[in-house]
Amino acid sequence: MENILRPLIVVGGSVLLTLLIGWATDRLLRKADERHPETPLWGLLRRGRIPYQLVLCAALLRASYDSAQLLQDYRVGIGRALTLVLIGSAAWLVIRIAAAVVETSYTRYASSRAQRDPARVRRVRTQVTLIMRVVAAIVGVVAIAAMLLTFPAFRAAGASLLASAGILGIVAGVAAQSTLSNLFAGLQIAFGDMVRLGDTVVVDGEWGTVEEITLTYLTVRTWDERRITMPVSYFTSKPFENWSRGTPQMTGIVYWHLDHTAPVDAMREKLRDILRECPAWDGRHYGLDVTDTTPNTMEVRALVTAKDADDVWTVRVTVREQMIGWLVRHHPYALPRVNTADAILPPGSNGNRRSPDGAAQRRAVDTPRPERG
Repeated sequence: MENILRPLIVVGGSVLLTLLIGWATDRLLRKADERHPETPLWGLLRRGRIPYQLVLCAALLRASYDSAQLLQDYRVGIGRALTLVLIGSAAWLVIRIAAAVVETSYTRYASSRAQRDPARVRRVRTQVTLIMRVVAAIVGVVAIAAMLLTFPAFRAAGASLLASAGILGIVAGVAAQSTLSNLFAGLQIAFGDMVRLGDTVVVDGEWGTVEEITLTYLTVRTWDERRITMPVSYFTSKPFENWSRGTPQMTGIVYWHLDHTAPVDAMREKLRDILRECPAWDGRHYGLDVTDTTPNTMEVRALVTAKDADDVWTVRVTVREQMIGWLVRHHPYALPRVNTADAILPPGSNGNRRSPDGAAQRRAVDTPRPERG
């Protein structure tokens, strides 16, 4: 009877004590979260209750297993399994605690600077995300190494592994050259402030917003809700446009190709009226000029400003659409057209002779006038 009750008491007591301590700890964290709503730390720490209970249960079972005298023939294997569970759950708990502390620090920083310096907040968010990934990777590697060291065979092979570490390092470096370059590129992006979460970028002719940054790849969400996944080494080796660098304010350009008779002064006044009625215009600057001419048309350029990339797009399409509509309604002659008018020759030229039917002699505009001897 004692051989049956002792294992039940030890194992059951360990599980019951684990559940009791876990419930009490979660209760305390919940009360602390209610008393301190200004910080999310206590609520984030509650996410670690599962690994916390695993650590408690594994530690209690590992410490009391010899007293239970259960399955003595498999004592070594069961003890090693409990040690592995203890190491793994401890690493999981460390990652959860570190994430809670870092997330709390970022939340406080973002709440105080979100309105004054949003670009700085995005930069810190990028750094925090990548730092947590690095911490999780380091903790995971250490945990795996600790698990392997619990096996005597791996401890005995430690000396030979250290002796061949140089050769293995060279082989691994050559084999994982691309992965390592992306890893270091990810760290360079995090601390070099090249690109941040939420930045508006143009890569390979695609316009979008940076949605996710990891140690190896970066995801850009395009304006039409597609996702472009690119290696982070792209952003350290090739040029790209970052519209969010510095201040988010932008200047947009709108082009029209119009006839030479287009009323430029009236277009300037119309541009001013359009912008005054456009909520996306920030009121900083606008302008309209003739920037180029061709034999049949002239190029008219309008400059408009907005507070960010989304608004400058709205201002551009609004100005383009309303200006074209205004020209169609009030100045249709300003629209580009194929010139089929008669050539106008200087007075006294032989080209002014009239034909027998009284009509002037016609010439094509693009036909050169013959030289007179």
